[in-house]
Amino acid sequence: MKHNNVQRVVIIGAGAVGCSYAYSLLHHGTAGEIVLIDVHQEKAAGEAMDLNHGVPFAPAPVSIWSGDFTDCREADLIVMTAGLAQKPGETRLDLLTKNTEIFEQIVRQVMENGFDGIFLVATNPVDLLTYVTWKASGLSRERVIGSGTVLDSARLRYMLGDYFDVDARNIHAAVIGEHGDTELPVWSHATVGMQNIKTLLEEKAVDENKPLDTIFENVRDAAYHIIQRKGATHFGIGMSLLRITKAILNDEQSVMTVSAYLDGEYGQHDMYIGVPAVLGRGGVREIIEIELNPREQEQFTYSANVLKKMMKQAAR
Repeated sequence: MKHNNVQRVVIIGAGAVGCSYAYSLLHHGTAGEIVLIDVHQEKAAGEAMDLNHGVPFAPAPVSIWSGDFTDCREADLIVMTAGLAQKPGETRLDLLTKNTEIFEQIVRQVMENGFDGIFLVATNPVDLLTYVTWKASGLSRERVIGSGTVLDSARLRYMLGDYFDVDARNIHAAVIGEHGDTELPVWSHATVGMQNIKTLLEEKAVDENKPLDTIFENVRDAAYHIIQRKGATHFGIGMSLLRITKAILNDEQSVMTVSAYLDGEYGQHDMYIGVPAVLGRGGVREIIEIELNPREQEQFTYSANVLKKMMKQAAR
């Protein structure tokens, strides 16, 4: 039974991403209750036990346990990290088809248990699976959100901070579009501190395109580089999910590049894709339509069309 005024986060999927996120929640004292649900119940139970042994060092009281779908009834937020990983030789479309079936089953069980909170989706391909979750749940579009390009934007800020030798928290730059190969950086709005990034490069007498192109290629391909070296990415996305969670549960009205539903914004309809959005206790309060330059608009439209094509192929 949920205690009064305690915020409950249910994590569906106790793999590396789900557990990195749970550890981040524990470390920051963000939720009063953390529930792990996984098809491998013993794994979830073991992870909950391990996390509980860190509770005495947490900044706030927290209850952690392995649960089931009945625990979703009183959840404020459900975070979806379950699903299959892409195997060698497997296409993203193959992965989408398999994970769509898994998600539809999970979401149906969640809703059958009376869930009335917010869904946050992290499993890839995240934009498409967020759409699947929205359709299967029947919830309003504001209450179904994907992690989108929040991690990509963080990677961009980190790498720009490293290049300019400036605290990454003072870099204001974003990646939008598909969380994947067609994503794009919004250089026209990027600043270091309060100085436009292109102006800063001009002052340094540097060919503005060369370092930025290299930085973005490393951002876009970061997951491939990490997977090649250690097999999976999970710390970065765990922290990204934490940041989104804090914005929602604390009603921050913070702006992040989540995967949000578009209904005419940026010229797109009936799809989820990474764009700047204001997040609060009700989920997505509004989509922020930034003015893109012609090249950025062209890249964004292309990214959206790639997602639409994949969704159509998966629906066959």
